[in-house]
Amino acid sequence: MLLLLSFFNPLSHVCSHLLTERCTSKVLHTHLFLDSWHWGEPVSNFSPSRMAPLTVDCRYSVRVSPQMANRIVDSARSILNKFIPDIYIYTDHMKGVSSGKSPGFGLSLVAETTNGTFLSAELASNPQGQGAAVLPEDLGRNCAKLLLEEIYRGGCVDSTNQSLALLLMTLGQQDVSKVLLGPLSPYTIEFLRHLKSFFQIMFKIETKPCGEELKGGDKVLMACVGVGFSNLSKTLK
Repeated sequence: MLLLLSFFNPLSHVCSHLLTERCTSKVLHTHLFLDSWHWGEPVSNFSPSRMAPLTVDCRYSVRVSPQMANRIVDSARSILNKFIPDIYIYTDHMKGVSSGKSPGFGLSLVAETTNGTFLSAELASNPQGQGAAVLPEDLGRNCAKLLLEEIYRGGCVDSTNQSLALLLMTLGQQDVSKVLLGPLSPYTIEFLRHLKSFFQIMFKIETKPCGEELKGGDKVLMACVGVGFSNLSKTLK
């Protein structure tokens, strides 16, 4: 159901590099998103789905006590276990030279639907000396609530990756692509303006109110015709 792209184009390396440089903590979610797309193919992804009994958690900590990660997990479980018991947790604790010079901790939550859509949420502690200190318990609970909000919003793409999905639809073949999203985020709305400015692409937006088939918040069905982007350096056969 999720539109995920396997890049076979130099653009993919640029995107991956920029995403990694922008925020390495978002790489997990971005890779989950990209691994299910098929580059260049028209997208048709708008079927409702239910959450599978699986939530993948990745908690990480660097240059802090390993107990920080355990405290994050306990607080996140206190929220999520009320809805689903099958929660798998992976720990990544770094120390020494390999952990860098910035102490901190964070939590990534990824929920998978029955048809392969990934919805994610993430929070990290503030850098040392910047902003108020964050307790591991507060971070775990808040991140779990963010994931539940993403599930309530629904759609085939979470709010963090809405703009990426629309970009890939824009660069796709000159054919109609559709995707079902939850309520558009302010960033996505501004991103649509940029797509119109750079590619002269306008999306057809159709509101899908929640009902018997669509649970949670109101959904938005986005449709467009791709510009047919191709790799200019590709060898012609």
